[in-house]
Amino acid sequence: MATVESIEKKIGGIHAIPELAPQWKKLDLAEILTRRAAFVSVSQNKSLYETSGAQGHENHRERGSLPATIKVVEAARNATNFVSFNWIGYSVFREEYPKSIFDKVQYETWVEKLNFTKEQKAQDNELVDELKALVRPGDLQFNELALQTAFVGTQLPLELARKQVEVIVFTGIHLDWCIEGNARSARDHGYLPIIIGDATGCAKPEQEAAAMERINNYFAPVISADAFVNLLNQQRRESVS
Repeated sequence: MATVESIEKKIGGIHAIPELAPQWKKLDLAEILTRRAAFVSVSQNKSLYETSGAQGHENHRERGSLPATIKVVEAARNATNFVSFNWIGYSVFREEYPKSIFDKVQYETWVEKLNFTKEQKAQDNELVDELKALVRPGDLQFNELALQTAFVGTQLPLELARKQVEVIVFTGIHLDWCIEGNARSARDHGYLPIIIGDATGCAKPEQEAAAMERINNYFAPVISADAFVNLLNQQRRESVS
C-alpha cells in the first residue's frame, strides 16, 4: 500500500498535467513550435524560491518548477525561431504601483504581517539565481504592473509586435493567477500561448490539477517540459530528413 508521503509526491507539478484537450489534438504542435516564438517567465523570483522570501513558505524550490524551466530555456535558446526572451518580475510590495481602491486594499493585505527593509524588498523580487545565470544580453527584464497580466502597462506588447511573435511559451508562478491571466490575455491578443505545466505552480500543489485542466480546456495547451523539448527535437529531425 502506498505511503502518505508517496501519494503526496504525486500531487501537482508533472502529475497534474492533463491529457491534451480535444481541440489541441487537432494541431501539429511540433509545427507550431517552429513559428516565431517568445519565451516568457513570470514571477520566478526569490520571493517564491528562497526560504527567506515573502512567499517562501510555498516551497517552490522543492516542487520541480525550477529545473523544468531551465530545461525549457536551454531548449528554446537552441531553437532559432525563439526570438524573444522575457523575465517578468512580480513584486508583492506594491506601495509605489498605480492602483485602484480594490488594488490598494489587496496589496496592503498581502504584506501587512511582513517587516521587510527596502533592501530586502528589492532582493525579494530578484530573479532566482539559477535563472539569472541564464539571462543573456537582449533579454527583457521588467515587472508586471497590473494585477495579473503583462499585456497592460509594460513593454511586452511592443516587444512581441516588433519581433513578429506568434507563439508564446509560458513558465512561472502562480499558475492560477499570472500564468492563467497572461494565457487568457495572449489568446485575446491573437497569440498562440503554450503553458509548460511542470514549470509552473500554484500556492498549493493540490490546486494545480484544477488550474491546469481549466487552462487546457479553454485557453492554451498545457504540456510538460519534456514534451516541449521532444516537440522541438521532432521538428528538427524532420527538417533534416
